Amino acid sequence: MNVLGIDPGLASVGWAVLKFDKGLFKLIECGCIETEKETPFSSRLGIIFEETKKLSEKFDLDVLAVEELYFAKNVKTAISVAQCLGVIKLAGCLLKLPVFEYTPLNVKMTITGYGRAEKRQVEAMVKQTLGLKNGIKHGHASDAVAVALTHCFTNQKIKI
Repeated sequence: MNVLGIDPGLASVGWAVLKFDKGLFKLIECGCIETEKETPFSSRLGIIFEETKKLSEKFDLDVLAVEELYFAKNVKTAISVAQCLGVIKLAGCLLKLPVFEYTPLNVKMTITGYGRAEKRQVEAMVKQTLGLKNGIKHGHASDAVAVALTHCFTNQKIKI
């Protein structure tokens, strides 16, 4: 099964494709969809939508797992990220991918066993779980890997 994990954002959308087979994980590829601040908002949403579709076509995905919006203190930012999340879910829906959502608390609990884990703790567990020599350079991409792993741990019978 190929899982696309997404950490939504407006300037940077983290993504990761994780292959899960017979209880084993393999990170296929990860990165970020970047949009420029100077680009009109609706165009930025279009870029995120199109790039999400391209990822699905490139990697023959089976499922889309996204991190739910954590309501920040800045309402304007939260609304922008919510719209990004909407176009990502729409892309998944149009591609007939099942879309699953996980809260930041759920991701942290699943990956580290502690719901208030710090970002570096999540990154360390992602590295350890996948047996990576080096950590994932971009924080948003690492978060996307954590979301994909959360989906696999939550929805599959895994042999560890």
